[in-house]
Amino acid sequence: MSDILKSANKADAVDVDVVILAAGKGTRMKSKLPKVLHRLAGRALLQHVVDTAAELAARQVVVITGHGAMEVEAAVAGSTGATARFDINFVRQEPQLGTGHALQQAVPVLRDDGIVVVLSGDVPLTRADTLRQLIAACGGNKLALLTIDFADPTGYGRIVREGEVVQAIVEQKDASAAQRAISEVYSGIMAMPAAPLKKWLARLDNQNAQGEYYLTDIVKFAVADGVPVVAHKIADALQVEGVNSPVQLAALERAFQRRMALQLMEQGVRLADPARFDVRGDLQCGQDVSIDVNCVFEGQVILGDDVRIGANCVITNATIAAGAVIHPFTQIEGGKPGTQDAVEVGAGALIGPFARLRPGAKLGAQVHIGNFVEVKNSTLARGAKANHLAYLGDATVGERVNYGAGSITANYDGAFKHRTIIEADVHIGSNCVLVAPITVGAGGTVGGGSTLTKDTAPGALSIARGKQVSIANWKRPAK
Repeated sequence: MSDILKSANKADAVDVDVVILAAGKGTRMKSKLPKVLHRLAGRALLQHVVDTAAELAARQVVVITGHGAMEVEAAVAGSTGATARFDINFVRQEPQLGTGHALQQAVPVLRDDGIVVVLSGDVPLTRADTLRQLIAACGGNKLALLTIDFADPTGYGRIVREGEVVQAIVEQKDASAAQRAISEVYSGIMAMPAAPLKKWLARLDNQNAQGEYYLTDIVKFAVADGVPVVAHKIADALQVEGVNSPVQLAALERAFQRRMALQLMEQGVRLADPARFDVRGDLQCGQDVSIDVNCVFEGQVILGDDVRIGANCVITNATIAAGAVIHPFTQIEGGKPGTQDAVEVGAGALIGPFARLRPGAKLGAQVHIGNFVEVKNSTLARGAKANHLAYLGDATVGERVNYGAGSITANYDGAFKHRTIIEADVHIGSNCVLVAPITVGAGGTVGGGSTLTKDTAPGALSIARGKQVSIANWKRPAK
């Protein structure tokens, strides 16, 4: 056994360090945005890969950047700092001279005692379980390759075997006719012990058809050093699918959404059409949830039992309690989950159609929010209703309040926001303006067309509008 192999066998439990290749320009995307920052299911391609590394409980992640390096590094900066799930390092590859050259830039930050897993920043849907199996195949002392059979392997490096033993990966441009006929290809993902990897990287050259330093050449070095090379073959092409063009990105988006739809339907969710459904975050559903066509869920959304979502709704960062109905064309745009800005919809509430719930909307049980009603940073207690053409901003609304069509809370004075308090059982007539700060006392009534600037007593009828004047036989101006 070689010295390299002996050194890799010293520890039974080995930490995992993930290296993500994210230096490419992505010319075929025809975009100013670096390729790895294009979004799939609401997240950057690179963020999907970083999140997968987090699922592996990686000790550190090394992101190799190049084109648009500052922009790319800033995009995943949230993975660093005091709340980071792992250590993260950014390494620049300038110029880009191939995948082997990219890994060479990471050598100074890689520790000798770990398993290195190489991923691509434009291959977003590799499952963590698949990578765990690859790491197990590596075992801390082998070079493990993730492979797949393709009916058309054009463009991929071919896996060359001698019997069952992997001998080499041959790139398309360097392959013979016989090698091009091989259907098993290298996915671009591998796992190997760090110490020998560093030595293999130092031996790379660019004597090939593309004049690049191929990472795949380390296979022949491993074979020469007596380190076993193993292949972990999978059948799910989606896990190794990369993005090189808008067409591929769109196809991968639909494939991802189809996978999400199937998972939800297997849990009992009723989707009117799985092909017209998008999850761009985390969607959790209770029992007997139904979702109509063309709905989009972003951020963190929780739907309780028996919730019904009508067609063409967009719901972001919201919790919707059991039995609530969200009628078509409703937009719910909650703020960051876990904060006061997340939207809450109570049990049995009816929302929409064409309603808008903005950050901080907290609606109690049996609340009704109707067409063209907007609610922002406001709480509505059980049974409150605002059914038509109204605005509630920075308001606290009591139980069973009826809020009239065309009424608004005037919450902004040009410099500061102020709060409106509408106590229980108040009736607000149509086309009223409540100028905050103001309190409308419990059981009170506000006459239609009133503009209130002062607090009202409980049970009072409050009217604040100009006296009606009618001029008989009045003639309009004529040209």
